Amino acid sequence: MPDAATATLRSIGRPTLRLLRGIGAAALFAWRGLAGLSPFPGRAIAVQLLQVGWLSLPVVGLTALFTGAALALQIHAGGERFQAGDVVPAIVAIGMARELGPVLGGLMVAARVASAIAAEIGTMRVTEQIDALVTLSADPVRWLVTPRLWAAVLTVPVLVGVGDTVGIMGGWLVGTQTLGFPSATWLRVSWQYLEGWDVASGLIKGAVFGLIVALSGCWFGMRAGRGAAGVGRATTSAVVVASVGILAANFLMTGLFFS
Repeated sequence: MPDAATATLRSIGRPTLRLLRGIGAAALFAWRGLAGLSPFPGRAIAVQLLQVGWLSLPVVGLTALFTGAALALQIHAGGERFQAGDVVPAIVAIGMARELGPVLGGLMVAARVASAIAAEIGTMRVTEQIDALVTLSADPVRWLVTPRLWAAVLTVPVLVGVGDTVGIMGGWLVGTQTLGFPSATWLRVSWQYLEGWDVASGLIKGAVFGLIVALSGCWFGMRAGRGAAGVGRATTSAVVVASVGILAANFLMTGLFFS
């Protein structure tokens, strides 16, 4: 029995310690990346702002548009059962601003950006370009990680704001063209119940999600194994960890903001 109990504790303790060690190492890695702004890498950050923000705008906008439209249809169908169809505009606006805009925007950015970062940095690791930076006494974290972290933290909230607006307009289009709501009534009810904190909380979530996305891509890219298979595994791991991290962080922040 003692041997069995020891083996059980060992089987639980080793993965737990490995997980905690990895979380601690990732936190230190993120701190190094965020603190590497001296001297200010303005050109590198500007390039990443384009890659992370502007090029992600179409996929985030389309996702938000169809989500807002589908949300309006679903809420209207459910509200009719309880004679509560008048609340559709308010629920669409609040739902997009608080939850669906940040979460779906973050997941779309994770699918596009985390994979791209992991593949790019992973390829640099495999082809020994990162080793060349170290040989030249250049800090790879400052040159490769810092611009990507700050670009994601700064641009994902902007993408979330755009997604919120497009999603609400998608709901408005369906509400006025399909569900028979007067346009003035839809807009009035939406703005009547949508509060500033609903929007601000979503933007805060966007900044955190951006950090998670860029951190996952950089972390797994810097630790990519040798060969094409190693880069592929790093890319897959980055997207999976970023997506799960976004959902977990969303749950924690929702409980903190609205409990």
